[in-house]
Amino acid sequence: MDFQLSDDQRALRAGVRELLAGRFGRDRMRAALDGGTGVDRALWRELGEAGFFALRLPEAEGGVGLGLPEAVLLFEEAGRSLLPGPLIATHLAAGPVKGAAQGETVVAVLDQGQPVAHLGEADALLVLGPGDGPRESAGAAPVSGAAPADVAPVRDAATPVRSMDPFTPLWRVADPVEAGEPLPRGGRLRDEGALLAAAEQLGSAARTTEMAVQHAGGREQFGSPIGSFQAVKHLCAGMLVRAELARCAVYAAAVTADPVEIAGAKLLADDAAVRNARDCLQVHGGMGFTWEADVHLHLKRAWLRSGQWLTAAAAEEVLAEDLC
Repeated sequence: MDFQLSDDQRALRAGVRELLAGRFGRDRMRAALDGGTGVDRALWRELGEAGFFALRLPEAEGGVGLGLPEAVLLFEEAGRSLLPGPLIATHLAAGPVKGAAQGETVVAVLDQGQPVAHLGEADALLVLGPGDGPRESAGAAPVSGAAPADVAPVRDAATPVRSMDPFTPLWRVADPVEAGEPLPRGGRLRDEGALLAAAEQLGSAARTTEMAVQHAGGREQFGSPIGSFQAVKHLCAGMLVRAELARCAVYAAAVTADPVEIAGAKLLADDAAVRNARDCLQVHGGMGFTWEADVHLHLKRAWLRSGQWLTAAAAEEVLAEDLC
């Protein structure tokens, strides 16, 4: 069995990387950061036109007709570029929630007891149940096509809270939100969301590895690149090992869609994203702590994402239960 990417998959990944580099490259990313802007609706629609959200919808329903392995490649690229917004929830809601597939509707996710990201910009809301997966909120745009503004009552009752990631505004919803009509594949959406979050973490881990190696090759101390020093070599080598181990787990879980393998992939990808960002910061030295460096943005996003969809404690419980 050949687990190498096919030519079509490589072309898909290259096309998404080119799209994001042109529409959300470093200059635009820093401008968005300095301007405090939220979801870029124009970019959201462009992602919809490119098939980002409708990737796994059948062609008969206006989608691309691809599967989880291809979706993982897309979200890996999103993680590399620090693309903000509730990408996973909108992708999962494509089809049942009107406008999500086309990028016209921004869909946020509510996991009871957790802060809601991008609630202030959301047109619809997916409510994650404790065990039966996401359901569409009664306060969000239902499948029948009610006005997206129906999410306003949930937003009005929520309180903004401070977020460690400047690209991810958070809201605390104190009152329970009643779940509405169940979405198709409801029992699978939490697992799929965790896998796509793991793919984003993988992209971030790979990117911080590249950033560390690039800096180590260009920065000189005592007349030599710091990458020639054994301590720095070990840091970079460890980052590569973590990223590639996470890649194997994420790609395998995308093929099998097994909940246990998804839990393992999320655990490894979270660890790789956080630890690689920390080691990348260490390679950068003092400048890595400054606002002008991008590494702290990867670290903050990795910290935040590790608590979404499937936490480390929950993933460990899934793995432990499978051993019994």
